[in-house]
Parts: sequence; structure tokens; C-alpha cells
Amino acid sequence: MLLFCFPWLQIHFVRTGTDVTLRLDHEEKLSETQKGTRIPSKLSSVSMAGKLMKAVQYFGYGGGAAALKHVEVPVPTPGKDELLLKLEATSLNAVDWKIQKGKIRPFLPRKFPYIPAMDVAGEVVEVGAEVKTFKAGDKVVATLSFSYGGGLAEFAVAKERLTVSRPPEVSAADAAGLPIAGITALQALTQSAGIKLDRSGQQVSILVTAASSGVGHYAVQLAKLGNTHVTATCGARNLDFVKHLGADEVLDYKTPDGAALKSPSGRKYDFVIHCATGIPWSTFEPNLSPNGKVFDLTPSSSGLLTFVLKKVTFSKKQLLPVFATLNAESLDDLVKLVKEGKLKTVIDSRHSLSKAEDAWAKCVEGHATGKIIVEP
Repeated sequence: MLLFCFPWLQIHFVRTGTDVTLRLDHEEKLSETQKGTRIPSKLSSVSMAGKLMKAVQYFGYGGGAAALKHVEVPVPTPGKDELLLKLEATSLNAVDWKIQKGKIRPFLPRKFPYIPAMDVAGEVVEVGAEVKTFKAGDKVVATLSFSYGGGLAEFAVAKERLTVSRPPEVSAADAAGLPIAGITALQALTQSAGIKLDRSGQQVSILVTAASSGVGHYAVQLAKLGNTHVTATCGARNLDFVKHLGADEVLDYKTPDGAALKSPSGRKYDFVIHCATGIPWSTFEPNLSPNGKVFDLTPSSSGLLTFVLKKVTFSKKQLLPVFATLNAESLDDLVKLVKEGKLKTVIDSRHSLSKAEDAWAKCVEGHATGKIIVEP
């Protein structure tokens, strides 16, 4: 599954393999009777058949937290390559409210009503006929289909290929924060920037913007597992927090030096993990090393133009959109790092499913420190 940026909307789509159509996932089409909950025509072979679950849905675009409705719907049944999970924790990402706002219409969601959120952790209740890796009772973490969502509920179905085991050392809430935000940070550093997390290689200087955000707080920690010097930007209230994550230098983005992205030690950045928005290329360029690269996780239309311009002019300094592939291998690497104590999920706030609208409003606000978690 490929998570990629739709530049002029600053939003993410999903695709699989090398298919560049908007199929999103290689999943079965739903019938008109399914009404947004993934209920195959056959009944479950175990006790969940015919049972109802609590969930949160919205019935159209827009409306924010006020448009979320608490409902009871049938528990979904897994397809042949899927798992039914009893959810223990779900984390929210910016893409969740952007889908509701209609920034990806008409592609997402596939239909209304829609149960939002994709990053989940829980226990396997039932497995499809072709599932080989997991069994009932296993603790797991997964990312769900963008097309059908399902995370704000008591149960959800996940693809086996996007699910990994969760050891007892990793809590459900810590694991649920990892998929989208953690994989994006991991791949930006290891695949795009080529950072080795064993501290080998020549030291490089890295800037992480919006370092207290969901992606940013993972990026700082992961960068410090490599041979790096990390400068980070955040708001004044999070300066100590980001320093505690391991950043060597921290800038308040509202101060003159912070707005200019100037390293207090005078360093030039070899790589920028850009998690913020609204920073023009003219601010980045004087702060980059001769071959410096900005990896843009939230590209805008101006960012896309800069990317093209730097390519056609063969500039050594470049701005590059990041393409993060959501896969079990990267997710498993992150879970192992958490288990080993090398990475942590910082939880901004926890909310019960009955108060999901509060979590949603906080996510839309955009000033969370770390991850927002919803627990059934």
C-alpha cells in the first residue's frame, strides 16, 4: 500500500503495488446493503454473527466533530485474507479529518455512512480462511483500509498483510500511534535520507520541522538512532519536550531565528524532514548544505512547483515530496524499536469512544503533542 501526497490539497491517497489508478486497495467492492460497515453476505462462523457494536460514523462531507454520530451497527465479518479485531486503541491522524472535510472527494470515502480512522491495535477475534500468520487471541497492531476506515468502533477488520504482532512490552495505545505517522518518519529518514539506525556512516545534520507533532516526534527519536545532529522546530510550550526526545538544538518557530530556521550552532542542514506547512523554499535554501535536500511530507502547490524547478535546473539543493509505503515490514521494525525501548509513542490525550468527538476536535485543531488516542 502506498501512501502518497496529493500536493495541491496537502492530503494523502493510498495505492498498492505499481497500480497508479485510484483503486486504493485491492479490496472487494461493497454491496449497496452494507451501508458503510464491512459485512459480507455470509454469517460469521463464530459468536460475533448477528451481534451489534458501538461505532462512530459520519453521513456526509463536512461538519467536523459535530457531524460524528454514535451508532450501533453489525460487527463486520473478515474476508478470506482479513482478521476481525476487538479494538483496544485507535489513533487519529490529520488525514482522518481531511477525508471528512472532502479534500479527497470523490475518491474517499468510498461511500457513506463512514466509520473513520485507520491506525488500530487490538486482539484477533476471528481470521479469514486464507490467513496463515495469526489466530484468535493474538495481540496485533494494524492499519486499516483508507477506503472503508473502521477505527472508531469496538471491532474492525484488517488485512493480514497490513497487520503485525504486538508483544506484551508494547501497549495497545503505544502501538496504535505507529502505523501512518511512524512509517512516514521511518521511511523519510532511512529510505529518502539514507540514515542508518545503528549510528554507522558519516555524521549528517538534520532539521525536523513541527517536531512535537505525530510524525515529528517519531522523526526526532528515529534520527537520533543514527549518526546525526538534529535541530528541531516547535512551539514555545514544547521546547523542553522536544529536547527530551533527543534533539540537539530546538528552535521556537515563532522567534526570528526559529522562523528563519537558523541553527544556533551555525550548521547547514544535509536533510530536512519537513512535517510543517507554510514554509517557503526561500527560507530553506540558505540553510541547506551544498547538496541539501528537503523531504516534504505535506507538499503544497508551491512546493510542487519548487520540486519541478529544482529538477529541471539540475539544482543540487532540492525539495522532494515523500512517498511512504504502508507495509508490515516497516510497521514491525517500529514495534521492535518500541519493545527495545529505543522509540516511544508520546500520547497527547486519551479519549473514550463515547467521547470520540472531543478527540476529533483536538485533531482538527492541529496542536497535539504526539498522538491522540481513542479507546473503546
